[in-house]
Amino acid sequence: MEDKLVKCDHCGSELCYASSINETSWLYNCSGCGFSSNDLLIDGEYDVEEYEAAMPELYKDLKSVDSENRVWYPIVIMNEKGMVFIDGIDKDNWTWSGIKNRNLTQDEIDFYVLNKKEVPPYKTDASSKQDFDKTGFLLALTYIIGEE
Repeated sequence: MEDKLVKCDHCGSELCYASSINETSWLYNCSGCGFSSNDLLIDGEYDVEEYEAAMPELYKDLKSVDSENRVWYPIVIMNEKGMVFIDGIDKDNWTWSGIKNRNLTQDEIDFYVLNKKEVPPYKTDASSKQDFDKTGFLLALTYIIGEE
């Protein structure tokens, strides 16, 4: 089955990317709202407590169930450019945030080498954090992948 764009059952956006999990199930990642679900994550059928065990409380609070009983959670994007995530204090007070990565300084590289640790390819630059509103997932993603 080929990947496709579908209407998001969480927010109604036409920017929901569906990729095949198996012959009958799909994974949904919506660029419109920044939430994700799949056809296996069904409310009442899936062990949501185990799935949520390592999740921050805010992500659990923001979960929603669509008309097909699929459970939706905010997406976290982490790549070589940076990270996009939900940041806030509760389900009414949150934003999408983006943090860029940067190259390590020579002092940082030397520290890893001196301590016989693997040198990471980049480091998160907390000073680059920018917040976007609740509809700003794509803006946060564009921010981290944008040119330096």
